[in-house]
Amino acid sequence: MDRGEQFVNGVAVASVLGALLAFLVAPAYTVFPLLAFFGVVTYGWKAHQANTAKLLMFLMTASTIVILGLITVYLILRSIPVFQAMGLDIVLKTSQPLWSTSQGIYSLVPMMWGTLVTTLLAMAIAAPLGVAGALFISEIAPGWAREVIKPGIEILAGVPSIVYGFIGYVIINTYMMEEFELANFGSLFAAGLVIGVMALPTVVSVAEDAIDSVPESMKSGSLALGATDWQTIKSVTIPASFSGVSAAVLLGVGRAVGETMAVTVMLPHQQVLPDPLYDVFKGTETLTSVIAGQYGVASGNQMSALFAAGVVLFVTVLGLSIASQLVEAHMERKLGGSQ
Repeated sequence: MDRGEQFVNGVAVASVLGALLAFLVAPAYTVFPLLAFFGVVTYGWKAHQANTAKLLMFLMTASTIVILGLITVYLILRSIPVFQAMGLDIVLKTSQPLWSTSQGIYSLVPMMWGTLVTTLLAMAIAAPLGVAGALFISEIAPGWAREVIKPGIEILAGVPSIVYGFIGYVIINTYMMEEFELANFGSLFAAGLVIGVMALPTVVSVAEDAIDSVPESMKSGSLALGATDWQTIKSVTIPASFSGVSAAVLLGVGRAVGETMAVTVMLPHQQVLPDPLYDVFKGTETLTSVIAGQYGVASGNQMSALFAAGVVLFVTVLGLSIASQLVEAHMERKLGGSQ
């Protein structure tokens, strides 16, 4: 590495660190180190393109890790006050009152339960229908049908969640209120149904890509040995693509856990546990809906409780990501390599 490359690397790294420090201490001055970064990268790209490309890839990777770390630390620091005030009751308290700003009492149990129930309901819809739809598109549907269905599903994935939520509020909530005479306008069942429909395109699209990536030689070999199309799908295609299909389902779970606008629109904003707990036709809140509904007026420990909800969401999504990686690694070992 010559001196020119060392100069580019040194100035680029220093300017990125300077921009980060300025953003944390004096945001108004962040633009100056960024200008220095863009200037030295422009020079480096013209004079030392290969070295600059490697530098940019390194900085992008490092920046992702640093930003994730800063978000994690910020969430934890902002949630500490409510843990100091409530202790583990913030995630364990089940007796009334569960959420009272006047009394300074905050429990995330109703929101955690609401998130769990809506996610389970959503995945009971999205997982089987999504995997079945992916198998149909990849293995059964004729070419002309595949060309129509696949783009349509991808378009559905791009529909804003507020649209799904509004349709669910106007049609599903109204129908259930009239037909079942519910006590509240909005229920966990209705929210889970809408979230399941929202997660369906994600599961179908990712699972179809995984199934389609199974080598054709494996399928042809199975058919050549006398297996039927269904036996090939059941014994070859699904096991070979299981890691990708499971990742698709976990992505759907992540979509369901993190869904905000639809549940905010559809659920009644009541911080209570359903009675009985298994009654999915009662209404409560989810972790995302309580954040969306209260962050604009929250302060003090109430705001800290919302950050605690963010910590729970973060840990949940992190757990799903780790589980996805473990499943994929297990299946790769079982199948003797990656797809």
